[in-house]
Amino acid sequence: MSDVQSGADAPAGAVGGRAGKRRNPLGGRPWVAAAFLLPALVLLGALVGYPIVFSVYRSLFDASGHGFVGLDNYGELFSDDGIRTALKNNIVWVVVAPTVSTALGLIFAVLTERVRWGTAFKLVVFMPMAISMLAAGIIFRLVYDQAPERGVANAVAVAVHDTFADPAPFPGAKPRPNADLKASGGGAFTTRSAVSAASPANLPLVAVQPDDLRGARQAVAAGPRPGMITGTAWLDFTRGGGGRAGVIDPGEKALAGLTVEAVKDGRVIASATTAADGTYALPADRAEGARIRLPAANFAAAYHGVTWLGPALVTPAIIGSYVWMWAGFAMVLIAAGLAGMPRELLEAARVDGANEWQIFRRVTVPLLAPVLVVVLVTLMINVLKIFDLVYIIAPGSSVRSANVLALQLFQSSFGTDVDEGLGSAIAVFLLLLVMPVMYVNLRRIQKERRR
Repeated sequence: MSDVQSGADAPAGAVGGRAGKRRNPLGGRPWVAAAFLLPALVLLGALVGYPIVFSVYRSLFDASGHGFVGLDNYGELFSDDGIRTALKNNIVWVVVAPTVSTALGLIFAVLTERVRWGTAFKLVVFMPMAISMLAAGIIFRLVYDQAPERGVANAVAVAVHDTFADPAPFPGAKPRPNADLKASGGGAFTTRSAVSAASPANLPLVAVQPDDLRGARQAVAAGPRPGMITGTAWLDFTRGGGGRAGVIDPGEKALAGLTVEAVKDGRVIASATTAADGTYALPADRAEGARIRLPAANFAAAYHGVTWLGPALVTPAIIGSYVWMWAGFAMVLIAAGLAGMPRELLEAARVDGANEWQIFRRVTVPLLAPVLVVVLVTLMINVLKIFDLVYIIAPGSSVRSANVLALQLFQSSFGTDVDEGLGSAIAVFLLLLVMPVMYVNLRRIQKERRR
């Protein structure tokens, strides 16, 4: 009885201390943990630690590796025009690419919850993640091709442009040498002599593209018409030779659809369009004594789209290909966050009278803030190291305009003008740029663990 009593009277802290005492799962043998960690630490030191230390050391020497230059290589980072362009482009990448990818991922994730085929849509948007950067670069190099028959982007641009603006009927055409037509500025051609109803004002042209003559009829010499000034516009060229200059020979094609203007004192006083046989007619009471002009719109070069990979647009174009790949990644993570969101909060907001936009802005986005931060930080780290897309998509003429730090690191270390000291300095600088983002990410992970 006394033993029971004594046990009952024992201090609760002592009992709790014995019961709550943590047991070491290794049984007091820390060397076991060290033995398991050693292979990983060796690999980490060989693949990460040593390259970092050696890069810092190598960045203090010149291109040969024998002359100590101190921080001169780091000074060149901010004095070399190519590296400064790379740094500016990296800033654009870090600001634009993660923001756009995250915003699109958020929109897709929210909207796919409300459509019947949301899962199929998510699969389609996420599929580019299965493609390597190399393959994506090749795909978008073709997408941005300047020729509309190969580049999808310019094929769409040309289709939209031609929907609202009629293309020139005969781009690149010009008058036959020694003809009455002469260049009058701005791509237009005007007759040297004034016209009259007594004789036709013929307009012989050359350099017409064969594709522009598909379905063209045989040219017909315009005859006199009472009260009208007439003429014919045709391709003054006989296949195989033997034709006569300024004369409509058999087999020579009519140029239909040309705009013909009668100009007097710099003003257009009458206009007409050539018919299927190449003839046209202008009222003589207005056009008598005027000169005939073929406006530049007849010969303007065909619209071939946008120079996507030119110096001005190459960086936005490459960022577009990156967003195409990584918007699906952002969408999947954000959709996972949406799936775990308490639905009663959304219903409470609706009961309180909030519309869908207010619910999205004041409830959904704040609740998704931790997920959005994860996506943003991950993409920021990713774009700081972007290399593949820029290297593959940017053509040689625009590579300097699209340059980024990782590409400059490759060119300085392994390109034609090798300077491993400068390349190592760029590598160290790139590491320093990544470290603040990594620090933010680690702090976020620690806060999540405390919760």
